[in-house]
Amino acid sequence: MSAFDDLMAGYRRFRKAGWAGQRSRWAELSQGQAPKVMVIACSDSRVDPAQIFDVSPGEIFVVRNVANLVPPFEPDTARHGVSAALEFAVTQLEVAEIVVMGHGACGGVAAALTRRFEGAAPGAGGFIAHWIDLLDDARDRVIAKHGTGPEAVRALELEAVRVSLANLRTFPPIATRETAGKLTLRGAYFAIADGVLHVLGADGRFVAG
Repeated sequence: MSAFDDLMAGYRRFRKAGWAGQRSRWAELSQGQAPKVMVIACSDSRVDPAQIFDVSPGEIFVVRNVANLVPPFEPDTARHGVSAALEFAVTQLEVAEIVVMGHGACGGVAAALTRRFEGAAPGAGGFIAHWIDLLDDARDRVIAKHGTGPEAVRALELEAVRVSLANLRTFPPIATRETAGKLTLRGAYFAIADGVLHVLGADGRFVAG
């Protein structure tokens, strides 16, 4: 039995119970979506935002990528997947909140710390390297304070959230809405080892929720 066969078995369970049990909800969603929150999370298979926040379909608009990173606003002709999703969520769906959620044991952050893929060709680690170099400045700060051990990995995982929040504020539509009180940016960190979600407070510290 293949992994895809397992997925199909899961689909059949969903079709029989989840979809059938919420027919009215799915009928409503077929007409459109109106989520109030956007979540930017890591692609890591262990940190599904819908499961962690226990939400139903249609409640959150989600973007997932390596190390839950947001690039700065770059008005050029390159293709910007995260930026396009942000633009859609903020200007079209008009979400009221954006949550950047980092997590423990993040492979992308660990690679940023060790520069494991530095110098690799695209397709052999180069795409990863050029993505996680968004953390280069934060990496230098973390190493200067913590070295390169486990404590540094955790520190850089938290810094990744802060970096993404700072980059979010370089997008004009986001900055304008935040200043007007129409949009709130939040940071969070999910510790896989104990299942605890930590929320970034106004004092810049992550506190268990």
